[in-house]
This record gives sequence, structure tokens and C-alpha cells, in this order.
Amino acid sequence: MTHKVFIAGVGMTAFSKPRNLIDYPELAVEAATKALLDAGINYDDIQQAFAGYVYGDSTCGQRALYALGMTSIPIINVNNNCSTGSSALWLARQAIEYGISDCVMALGFEKMAPGSLQTIFDDRDPPLSKTVGLLADMECLTGGPMAAEIFGSGGEEYCQKYGAKREHCAKIASKSHKHSVNNPYAQFHNALEPEQVLKDKKVTKYLTRSMCCPTSDGAACAIVCSEEFVKRHKLENQAIEVVAMSMTTDSQRLFEDRSAIELAGSDMTRIAAKEAFAKAKITPDDVQVIELHDCFAANELMTYDALGLSPPGKAHEIVDRGDNTYGGKWVINASGGLLAKGHPLGATGLGMAFYLVNQLRGWAGPMQDPRCRPGELEKQGKTPYALMHNIGLGGSCVVGIFKRPDFYQQDKKPDGRDRVGYNHGCECKAVTIEDVDKVKSRRAFSKWAEANL
Repeated sequence: MTHKVFIAGVGMTAFSKPRNLIDYPELAVEAATKALLDAGINYDDIQQAFAGYVYGDSTCGQRALYALGMTSIPIINVNNNCSTGSSALWLARQAIEYGISDCVMALGFEKMAPGSLQTIFDDRDPPLSKTVGLLADMECLTGGPMAAEIFGSGGEEYCQKYGAKREHCAKIASKSHKHSVNNPYAQFHNALEPEQVLKDKKVTKYLTRSMCCPTSDGAACAIVCSEEFVKRHKLENQAIEVVAMSMTTDSQRLFEDRSAIELAGSDMTRIAAKEAFAKAKITPDDVQVIELHDCFAANELMTYDALGLSPPGKAHEIVDRGDNTYGGKWVINASGGLLAKGHPLGATGLGMAFYLVNQLRGWAGPMQDPRCRPGELEKQGKTPYALMHNIGLGGSCVVGIFKRPDFYQQDKKPDGRDRVGYNHGCECKAVTIEDVDKVKSRRAFSKWAEANL
């Protein structure tokens, strides 16, 4: 027997350029504190925690969460490359779905080094060595950063094969940078025209700097719980249902197709999307808002196709029609996406969940898709849906589908905005010691934690 799963609280830090000004425990505690405040609970209510990060030693999750209390709960550390945050959410969902726990925390954080991603361990074979080797054999490498080479080569092949143009990638990047102007959590707030994107500094033969996401510091958190927990804590006015989640790894097409599109992980997305839509019993036409993994503008183009938003080879037509922004069929990356809001690897997937939950609550402020405000589509007998897509090379892909539950009570007070003290769905402020005091463990808060917050 499985159980319905809900996200009752979300919290996030601003995503910022790595400057070594703040350490990961502080980032993690800020995001977790906001999520706990949002849900109106404290750390004693958390029965398990899944902590996602890529760059760090093996028990960073414990180091971060001990600051909220040493409650002896299971804390599982998760590392799945760029899909780490969504992998933590996927695991948290499983714990609720199969009745293992009643309330679980999914936390993602990252403190990154400036510049392009680098291989950390040089005394062993890197996970992507076969991918890079095949790209070299296909004569796709041009001397740029490796992640940019992989996704840039995929985008270039897509254009050559299907008639899309580099300008379509520039339009995607321009769209995301314009969206980010409305997002106070975003790393960048500079609206760019497609011509500016194309004239920016080249990173690879195909991609300019504005088509590439930055490295970032940041954290995000979600409180995942059962329906019984939602109703016991009177959270019907803000809990969002996780209708479906699917996680996949690479298929045999990764190497057998000898395709740069496949080396960028497209088949993982195809399989995960197909599974998620089948579980949710909907199609892409039923979705309004999407946060997808645009680590490079070329990947957003390929992902339209892989998610089934367009027929194979027709992704660029979505760009031409403006069906990826406000007024179009979908609002894609209203947050600014990875391109503009930033990409702290462990936090990215949970950041996507943060934005989508607040879209479905109607709390997204200037980022809000008006169709997703409570009551809007319901007037037409429809249900609003939100989709998240998070991918990590090596590989892992998570696709999730969210909706407002049938019991949603939009006008009931108080809600998370009252408890946080402002609308954190579209405003970004730091937490205070008083905020932490409200959510820390009552039964297991150590003197060490108090001294080291």
C-alpha cells in the first residue's frame, strides 16, 4: 500500500557567486530554518533527513543539521552530480510513499569553487571518461570546459540534424535572463537580448558565456510529509501534492548511438518523463509551469524534445512561438533557470521544487504564472500542474510532477508567510537567531550546537 506525498514547507537561500564568505552549515541551516518555519513545525518533527551535496566530505549533512539538534534520526548523504537535490527529494518521497516515515526533510546545499567544474580526484578514472573519450573520437572537442563541450556539442548536433539555429539557444538564454530580473534569489539580474547573448565571450565553439550557468553557493530545503501529517498540522492551505516522481540513469543509447545529443543524457530524460507522465495520468499539455535543467541553453533546447513538449526535432518551434514564457503554452524557468539564478549543484533540484511549490500556492509574486493562482484553472474544471526536471551527467535524471491537492484551502490563515514573516516565495531575507530558536529541537539541542550556530 502506498501513500500520497506532500511538500508542506520550502525554504531557500539566495544563490550567489562563490566568494568563500559563508560556509555550507550556515547555508544549510538558513534553508532548513525557512522550510521548518514555513511548515510551522520544528526539527523534532523530522523523522529522517536526506542531505544532498557534491563537493564535501562524507558526513556534511550531519555537520549541518546538528546545528538544529542532535536528535539521532537517520541522516543520509546524497551525491548524484547535478541532480543531487532532486535525488534527495526522490528519496524523501519514497520514505513517505511507502509509509516508512510521516515527515522527512530533503536538504541540498553547495559551497563551490569559482570557475568551471574540475575533476577532484586525479588518481582514478573519472565517471565521465568514456563520454569524453567518445566525444573526442567523434571530433567534437574544441578545448573548452568539459561540461560546456558535452552540452554544446549536443546542441550543435541538434541544430544540424533538425534545422534549429544557434540563435534559438540565444533566445532561450535571453528569455531566462529576463525572467531572473523578477527573482530576488537569483545570482544574476541582468536582462539580455539575444544579440547580446551571441556577442558575449565564447566558452566553446558553440556556446557563449551567457548561454552557460555559473558556479554558485546556496541551499534549498523541502519538508515532505504524509496527508495525515498535513491535516494534523492544519497545513491544507499550503501543502502541494507530489503526484509523481521518476528517476532514471543512462540507457544503452548513451554510447551505442554515437550521438552528442545522447552523450548529454537525453534518453534519461525521455524515459523519466514518460514514466512520470504515466504515473500522474497526464500529458505535457496539462502542465503550466516547468523548471528544467538549463545548465546550458543548448540543453534547454534538447530537453523540450526529450520531455515530450514538442515532437522529435521540433523543439525550436517552441522558441519561435514564444511557448516557453509568459503568455505562451508553458512558462519555463520563471526563476531564471540555472543560466541566471545559479547552479549550486546539491541545491539545484530542491530550488526547482521551491519555485514550483510557490507557483502552485500563488505566492510567486512577479514570477507568478497567473494560470496557477488558486482558483483560476479550477473555474474551467482544470487542475494546474507543475513539472521539474533535473539531470546530472554520469548519470541521473529526476522528473517530478506537482499539483494542488483537492483539499487545498487558499484563504485559510495563518500560512507559511505569516510564520516566516514575509512572502518568502518572492522575497529573500536572511534568517535570524530568533528564527532558528523557533525551529530547533526542543528535546535534543546541544550546548555545542548553540555555541556553534
